[in-house]
Amino acid sequence: MDQTAWDERYAGPELVWGAGPNCFVTEELAALEPGRALDLGTGEGRNAIWLAARGWRVTGVDFSAVGLARAAELARQRGVDVGWVKADLLSYQPSPAGYDLVLIAYIQLPADELARLVRTAATALAPGGTLLAVGHDRDNLDRGYGGPQYPHVLWTAATVAAALDGLTVQRAEQVRRHVQTAEGERVAIDTLVRAGRPG
Repeated sequence: MDQTAWDERYAGPELVWGAGPNCFVTEELAALEPGRALDLGTGEGRNAIWLAARGWRVTGVDFSAVGLARAAELARQRGVDVGWVKADLLSYQPSPAGYDLVLIAYIQLPADELARLVRTAATALAPGGTLLAVGHDRDNLDRGYGGPQYPHVLWTAATVAAALDGLTVQRAEQVRRHVQTAEGERVAIDTLVRAGRPG
């Protein structure tokens, strides 16, 4: 989907992803000491806002002005400060070694573009920092629920981990996410990769 399509999607009456953070974001990051965080592809800001409420100094980046406007309003309602940046993730250049946490959540790109984004995220990570990447896994197409139906934008742990030169991969695997639907609970298959830059 391009920028215009995402602007239209975020312009609807309801939050696209809900107001709460992603379950893997909370599980993996709750124990970290707050510092400087970068949320690449922040959308409506749910993960950035959760981090800010926990004391992180957060920059949220997205190419959708509509999504960022909604994120800014949510942050205002929650009483937290987040720096919002409108930029295309494939051309955005964050400060090198400028962040203690870099998050990529459900940015579904072809493998070569995803690798570029992951490399950019890695360069932004400070010594001792954590990178967390979560996305729809390729196996979700046949064995899981929801998500994009285009194989070329679905992740594998190996694709993400291969782009993390200079980082120590701590976890790279498929994870299952429980989704509540009108027909009952379903299970989505995601990729989760967590890595750190040696201090």
